Amino acid sequence: MAKLLDLIPAVLKMKSWILSLLLICISCTWRTQAEFFTSIGQMTDLIYAEKDLVQSLKEYIQAEESKLSKIKSWAEKMDALTMKSVSDPEGYLAHPVNAYKLVKRLNTDWLELENLVLQDSTSGFIANLTVQRQFFPTEEDETGAAKALMRLQDTYRLDPETMSKGKLPGTKYRSSLTVDDCYGMGKTAYNEGDYYHTVLWMQQALKQHDEGEDATITKAEILDYLSYAVFQFGDLHRAVELTRRLISLDSAHERAGNNLRYFEKLLEKERVAKLLNKTSAVTESAVQGGVYERPADYLPERDTYEALCRGEGVKMTPRRQKRLFCRYHDGNRNPHLLIAPFKEEDEWDSPHIVRYYDVLSDEEIEKIKELAKPKLARATVRDPKTGVLTVANYRVSKSSWLEEHDDPVVARVNHRMQHITGLTVKTAELLQVANYGMGGQYEPHFDFSRRPFDSTLKTEGNRLATFLNYMSDVEAGGATVFPDFGAAIWPQKGTAVFWYNLFRSGEGDYRTRHAACPVLVGCKWVSNKWFHERGNEFLRPCGSTEVD
Repeated sequence: MAKLLDLIPAVLKMKSWILSLLLICISCTWRTQAEFFTSIGQMTDLIYAEKDLVQSLKEYIQAEESKLSKIKSWAEKMDALTMKSVSDPEGYLAHPVNAYKLVKRLNTDWLELENLVLQDSTSGFIANLTVQRQFFPTEEDETGAAKALMRLQDTYRLDPETMSKGKLPGTKYRSSLTVDDCYGMGKTAYNEGDYYHTVLWMQQALKQHDEGEDATITKAEILDYLSYAVFQFGDLHRAVELTRRLISLDSAHERAGNNLRYFEKLLEKERVAKLLNKTSAVTESAVQGGVYERPADYLPERDTYEALCRGEGVKMTPRRQKRLFCRYHDGNRNPHLLIAPFKEEDEWDSPHIVRYYDVLSDEEIEKIKELAKPKLARATVRDPKTGVLTVANYRVSKSSWLEEHDDPVVARVNHRMQHITGLTVKTAELLQVANYGMGGQYEPHFDFSRRPFDSTLKTEGNRLATFLNYMSDVEAGGATVFPDFGAAIWPQKGTAVFWYNLFRSGEGDYRTRHAACPVLVGCKWVSNKWFHERGNEFLRPCGSTEVD
């Protein structure tokens, strides 16, 4: 028995070493799949991780309650006994059994109680938490998630109140943001130098705080950020008002005191300048409007793009509508499609964009998602100056590439796209599968290359055409839009859209600049195939003019 007991520390040490090694291995593989916010598909794993933690926490609580129950029972027993003994100590100890039991209790029983009190019930929960923490989102994820909410707020013109109350279209589950959540949003924006969203979210946090909502964050902390962000917009009068309110709540706030003196000094200069008729137009508009405009950014067609995402500004006129038709498509009498042609619908006339129905079955979609999910990695773009692939804020999704030998379903889908388009897949790119995360998007871009240094241009040629499969419905948002000519195409599970990126001459069709709108509600899965010029010279021959 003694030898067996001696082995226990060694076994525990070995188990600890194995667990540590396992955690290192898991951590190394998992970190390659970081950035949870860029893929809703991978974020679902976090749901199960949190469920496991809740179960572990409940077991810890149960163990603590059991321990406290034993301690409480002991205390009650000792309380009754000591009440009797202290009333007549000598008479109580006159009985030899009582004397013995007193000695025994103080020498043995209280020691056992001490061990019970010191017993660590947290070990199981802490061990599980340590394991799960390897898979937790990072600071980058939290920042990315906050910025995604702000992107949705801007694109779909949702005020902070709507976002905070969770009043989003098509939502199955309602969820709201607390004062602390709104403060966290504002703080993230502030750290990014985004004073526009800092003001919006700090104002919302202050509003909910003023309404009496419980919070760990104080009004003074909110006002500290809000007053400075408002100052950044040149609204001195409101900055002074907010700073004075902050000082009334915390008179010892040194920074607020310094800021107030500085703001008041600027206000005095402004007053003098006004007398001299040199008032800043920016300050005037800021004070009069009370609402701050979103600063312009790098995307010239931002307003058009976002309007199309909301379903506004679509240039589908009655005259154009008359030129759109539905038909059965047999791939120019392709033998594979003669018996079972595909339903084809015109989405746009020029450039010609078509939608095919029932391209992928539910079973094929689930298989493709199953194959793609372990390979998902943050989608990249090619730097226009260096040609190096890199991640970018304007493309928020994860993607993977599937080869035909991965599974027969991939080969089957590839051949189906070849039959439908009449183009060869021999020089096409692999099947790309993408899953969009929180506010997942891909801002306006061209599919064809405009960079002479792309190595594929010399071998396979440029991207001739795009075949885009929608593998999920999206409750709100997530449209494919073309800002140049005002088209918006909405995801529909099992369908696919197809268009040519190049004219027959090989010149790029700049009208095909398109975007994937942010997903407001839902989980968007797509797959696409890019067909290249090489091998399709006779399948899609040149036209008589440059723009045929």
